[in-house]
Amino acid sequence: MEGFFTKKETQSKSRPDGRSYSCAACGLHKHAATPRMKPYGKGKRGILVIGDAPGKTEDRRGHPWQGPAGRLLQHTLTSIGIDLFEDCLCVNAVNCKPPDDRTPTAFEIDCCRSVMVANVIQEFTPTLILLLGGSAIQSTIGLYWKGDAKGVMVWRGWTIPDQEYKCWILPTFHPSFIHKESNKESLTIWKQDLARVIEYVDKPFPRYKEPEIHYINDLTEIETFSMVAFDYETTGLKPHAEGHRIICASLAVSENKVYAFMLPKTRKGRKPFTDILADPGIGKMAHNMKFEDTWTRIRLRSKIENWEWDSMLAAHILDNRPGVTGLKFQTYVNFGIVDYSSEIAPYLKASEKGGNSINNIQKLLEKPGGEKILLKYCALDSVYQYRLAMKQMKEIDYDFLPF
Repeated sequence: MEGFFTKKETQSKSRPDGRSYSCAACGLHKHAATPRMKPYGKGKRGILVIGDAPGKTEDRRGHPWQGPAGRLLQHTLTSIGIDLFEDCLCVNAVNCKPPDDRTPTAFEIDCCRSVMVANVIQEFTPTLILLLGGSAIQSTIGLYWKGDAKGVMVWRGWTIPDQEYKCWILPTFHPSFIHKESNKESLTIWKQDLARVIEYVDKPFPRYKEPEIHYINDLTEIETFSMVAFDYETTGLKPHAEGHRIICASLAVSENKVYAFMLPKTRKGRKPFTDILADPGIGKMAHNMKFEDTWTRIRLRSKIENWEWDSMLAAHILDNRPGVTGLKFQTYVNFGIVDYSSEIAPYLKASEKGGNSINNIQKLLEKPGGEKILLKYCALDSVYQYRLAMKQMKEIDYDFLPF
């Protein structure tokens, strides 16, 4: 792994506050016995192991995973047929030892990602990335979730087919945490997480087609099947207050085909859509169906027949940890599709507090291309709901599958 610091040491990326992501800005290298520790290992099986930061022993010896936590990791991986230094390439989220072995700061992680970690991933092209600990998670996954940081307890247990990194991502606890905990329950969970390394390292990586989005004005163009997933973009969370309305809707009819449209203002114009919702022969799916059901009753004065699936409720049944049931999170951990809402998220927030407050979606529509941005976001919500529901039905062994 020569070359990761040939020119990268002096390169940096600017921050809005004028500071830069660089070794000089970070400054940890000034006090480390092994500054800018190089990636270590042969990586024969394409596994990239990312830890938190070098400890005292690693800093003295010049390689990662040399202390008690490293020995625990080596022993556990060996028990499942993985050699840490032959089969894996090892690097840390921060590659200079922090003072007093403290946890790296977010800025230090950002610096080392910019200078080293991102380059390691790009040049090594791993088939699987094993993330050990919070700093490792922040260095990779955390890049997508800056506004909604989630800890190790939320991320562990998933094996993510990340479409950006184009490899499996497996987050779990850092071995030092397991070593300190020293209880059978934590060790058992950790071993179960690591066992998935051998399960996924040679597993074909899934690629997903770009959804086929049909932007329509005439709602009679919608071709329906036995199951549909739909989504609304509205002026707020609750439909009861004056001024609230449904701005647009989308309806996915398969895992790759979805219709998106601005909601017609007349009852006659909406009729092809409300007829679909009221058709008992078509199963309806949504992520938190209470939202769509309430808005349909209050604002469209229509009823939805044959609710078939709520992917948010199913997500909770499959995994009842807090913080895992949101559609964006579920889309990422199941399909590896990174956040697709950052561009529109500010407009979905209300200026005032309260469930009946009106959000800023109208400001988006006033921008050039704003309508298309909104419709695409709405369409992706529906089609990812559909994909998620199909996957959940298989996992739960639900007895109605439309294929």
